[in-house]
Amino acid sequence: MPQALTLDLPDEAATANLAARVGRLLRPGDVVALSGDLGAGKSAFARHLIRGLGDAEEEVPSPTFTLVQTYDLPGYTLWHFDLYRLTEPDEVLELGWEEVIHDGVALVEWPTRLGPRLPADRLELDLAITGPDSRRATLTGHGAWASRLGRGFEP
Repeated sequence: MPQALTLDLPDEAATANLAARVGRLLRPGDVVALSGDLGAGKSAFARHLIRGLGDAEEEVPSPTFTLVQTYDLPGYTLWHFDLYRLTEPDEVLELGWEEVIHDGVALVEWPTRLGPRLPADRLELDLAITGPDSRRATLTGHGAWASRLGRGFEP
């Protein structure tokens, strides 16, 4: 049964803190599905997560045009996908999807574009705009992520 948690993020620092907490839970084979309206902070969350796990000064561009960016981090390669421009789920295979779901970590913006390729074991993060700088994050752990989510966010 999925495990869900909702957090208010009053500012960018709170988003960075959430990214750090999620980053500590990641392991090879993980998929983090990032959802939310345009401008909700999906790419900002990804940028904080990637910099927190690797080089804090690393340039982390949005993969809107390249569709995927990769980052060699300690223990695995992180793949940041933006699937907004995909028209069918099988197009993700051309981007290295099968490799990442076995050996890397995938951050996926617009995960609904994966259709049936969206793994059952995943962390969903939905970001909603609640003010000029504030967001509401709803995290839902599916499969193995259900118990990991609970352990990673205990007070």
